[in-house]
Amino acid sequence: MEIIRTDSSNVDFQVLVKLLDAYLSIKDGDDHEFYDQFNKITNIGHVVVVYCDGLPVGCGAFKEFTPDKVEIKRMFVQPDHRGQGIAGIILTELEKWAFGVGYKSCILETGKKQYEAIRLYEKSGYKRISNYGQYKDVENSICMEKLQP
Repeated sequence: MEIIRTDSSNVDFQVLVKLLDAYLSIKDGDDHEFYDQFNKITNIGHVVVVYCDGLPVGCGAFKEFTPDKVEIKRMFVQPDHRGQGIAGIILTELEKWAFGVGYKSCILETGKKQYEAIRLYEKSGYKRISNYGQYKDVENSICMEKLQP
């Protein structure tokens, strides 16, 4: 397994995000268009891609939300590589990177139907918070935060 830090110009990241969007369009159903507007990947400077046997199998990113807080975005692992701990590796790498450059917390939004994601985030130390920003009044959204240890 290889983990690289890159940015949103990485072609493998772009391919994985297309797969993520296809997956979410099914999972989110009618709500997908609403969420999609907040998930553009142009000019994201902090991206992690995980490779197994040279093939890109998972990704994640973060972008600044406030001067001391980042938002975790675009977490995805290819279906045939799920259940192997890759999502946790990606999340940990993003957190190390964010905390290492001075951010104090990571926030994120996930959908109520994203059961596996919710379990991952809770297991990784994220706590539910009030919905923030564009998700403030969205019934289907769950927002979470993890403070720097």
